[in-house]
Amino acid sequence: KKVTATAEILGLVPYLDRKPKALSGGQRQRVALGRAIVREAKVFLMDEPLSNLDAKLRVQMRAEIIKLHERIGTTTIYVTHDQIEAMTMATRIVVMKDGYIYQVGAPKDIYDNPDNLFVAGFIGTPPMNFLAGKVDKDYFVGEGVKVKLPKEQLDLLESNKALKKDIILGIRPEEIYDSAEMKELFKDSLVQFKVDVAELLGAETHIHAKIGENELIAKVNARADIRIGDAIELAFDMKKAHFFDVETEKRYK
Repeated sequence: KKVTATAEILGLVPYLDRKPKALSGGQRQRVALGRAIVREAKVFLMDEPLSNLDAKLRVQMRAEIIKLHERIGTTTIYVTHDQIEAMTMATRIVVMKDGYIYQVGAPKDIYDNPDNLFVAGFIGTPPMNFLAGKVDKDYFVGEGVKVKLPKEQLDLLESNKALKKDIILGIRPEEIYDSAEMKELFKDSLVQFKVDVAELLGAETHIHAKIGENELIAKVNARADIRIGDAIELAFDMKKAHFFDVETEKRYK
């Protein structure tokens, strides 16, 4: 009964009479998952269980594991290099690099408040953009970039004694806009870019742009009229920006 129920969850019912050598890599991976489930273990340890599955099956299995966890409530430690899996499946994320824990927290908290450059660049699709520069009066100035800082950002940098230091500005692709109304709203933080690549994904367009040596990705509403080499003006929502120490790579809080 347990085997049949688990096989249904994992889409393995048609393969129950097959020997392991007659199964594909993805099917064997699902069998391994099923063997852990039917044992009713107190803790599941999963090491990249979806890595050999094709894209469609990976999404389906991700949803099934979430539902399974909800239903049986077993503590699950899940290792993955896919940060989308981490964000969608975890109740708590432990971000590790070179054997060290860089940050622990709920997915939304880690996304909104990354502790350092590595976490900020790792969590989020596309990843956070980084621009090096300094504060000049109430502006952040980098190569080809001059954007006004809101008072709360200036106060934050001042309290961290970072107003005269080299710093790194981090801004997520979804906090960069190309629409006329948003450019009017953020008229003190407009930047000129040259389009490197424009990826139309249906509901949105990812603009890969260059400014000097800096590469930047903006996630904007779907547009088919952007071409490689176009000059484009984008607006930054500086209230959502993060700032990092160049030496320690830690975020100013």
